[in-house]
Amino acid sequence: MKDIEQIYYNNFGVAFYWKKENKTILDKVQLVFRETGFYLTIAELNQFCDLIEDSLIENTCCESCQLKNSCHKFLLKTPLPQVDLAVSMKEIKSIKDLVEGTLFRLDLDEYVYGAGKN
Repeated sequence: MKDIEQIYYNNFGVAFYWKKENKTILDKVQLVFRETGFYLTIAELNQFCDLIEDSLIENTCCESCQLKNSCHKFLLKTPLPQVDLAVSMKEIKSIKDLVEGTLFRLDLDEYVYGAGKN
């Protein structure tokens, strides 16, 4: 099995880089949640973050519904045009945390080990 370098995780999923021959492959991030895996570039992760936010805005009409956190009627678009996910509002929020947490960690690492390094 290939080694991984974990970037971020929550109770819903995990984001990590694959390692091959003791070298971390930094061009894409593996995002895994709910028996689903996406291997995305940073640009695609940012696009996914925007799509999640759009979905949350579009589904504000469900605020008063008692089933809003458990019904799977929400289609969440992904950076892959041929793939949409059927998710609950609770799952959308968990995916949002996973993607935003991953992007935050990547930005922080870039600052600490890149631009902010003396």
